[in-house]
Amino acid sequence: QVQLVESGGGLVQPGGSLRLSCAASGFTFSTYAMSWVRQAPGKGLEWVSDINSGGYSTYYADAVKGRFTITRDNAKNTLYLQMNSLKPEDTAVYYCAKRVGGRYSAMDYWGKGTLVTVSS
Repeated sequence: QVQLVESGGGLVQPGGSLRLSCAASGFTFSTYAMSWVRQAPGKGLEWVSDINSGGYSTYYADAVKGRFTITRDNAKNTLYLQMNSLKPEDTAVYYCAKRVGGRYSAMDYWGKGTLVTVSS
């Protein structure tokens, strides 16, 4: 069965960096676009970033553009999110999600999330 397991979250000071990972299994990882989505405390889901199946096309929400980088290693079935220059408003649970097809397709599987807290 499809499994997505995020890791790498934690407490970081403003201006710091973290790298999130998402280990995928149960499907042919290299043939699907993947996404990162976050949910801040008390707020709704917010799309963060997409990457196409080959890893050569990436997309970002305006709130993270220039600070976050999405990548994938199809040989390792792993998705990454490098987060730099973190701000308190980046505090959220971060989820990776598999899309059913390309970038604008629905997200059909989600991980359980990893908490990122940005605070001094």
